[in-house]
Amino acid sequence: MTDARNDHALSKVPAVTLGFWIIKILATTLGETGGDAVTMSMFHADKNAHNGGYLIGMGIFLAIFVAAVVGQIMTKKFNPWVYWIAIVASTTVGTAMADYFDRSLGIGYIGGTSILFAFVLGSLALWYFTLGSINVQTVATPKVEIFYWVTIMFSQTLGTALGDWMADDTGLGFEGGALVFGAGLALLAAIYYWTHISRVFLFWAAFILTRPLGATVGDLLDKPLAHGGLAINRYYASAILVAAIISLIVVLPQRAGAHPGAERSA
Repeated sequence: MTDARNDHALSKVPAVTLGFWIIKILATTLGETGGDAVTMSMFHADKNAHNGGYLIGMGIFLAIFVAAVVGQIMTKKFNPWVYWIAIVASTTVGTAMADYFDRSLGIGYIGGTSILFAFVLGSLALWYFTLGSINVQTVATPKVEIFYWVTIMFSQTLGTALGDWMADDTGLGFEGGALVFGAGLALLAAIYYWTHISRVFLFWAAFILTRPLGATVGDLLDKPLAHGGLAINRYYASAILVAAIISLIVVLPQRAGAHPGAERSA
């Protein structure tokens, strides 16, 4: 009976370990290169922001994301393959959505970042006031999972817009942007180990910040040399990232377990 209770209490998302963050960063980088491979390389949206490439890519990735989330919700317990497929799908749709709103609709990076940040906060607030917690430890029922994945989709989209703004509008470039976001994650890690600030807050701050880090690294890999990138073929870069993620899922422990702040309310 004790084992049954423990199984029931397990979350359907992975334990937050160093391995989790490594795979998450690789997944967000893949979201950028994979999203650009479809919207820019396949549909040439980089040459003409108004040719529908971003809109087509957004539609394709949104359908994949919805299917992946439905699959995740239908699983009875945590499945690392289903979970990470849904995460990668959320990063690719986030890339396409951010590029569509920022470029095709002309909202711009600052406007897009501001709107998406409001969406993330609104999603978290609605989740908290509806269910009383935004702790990922509670992601074990379909209702909580819907809030979780909607929030993730908004956060991944926000991360793309934020990464593009940091790299393009501030003049830091892709390398500078990646260093800024990497430093931000290092600061959050220090706060986690040396303070008692809410672990739930720190989790969501780090989760959101890994996306612009992946976005700037992904852009560094696949953007043309003239734009500050390394001009690596987007398909090749994406394939290498997929192989790396699969290898890490196999090698690193993947389990549902206690998450930071599980003993505290959000």
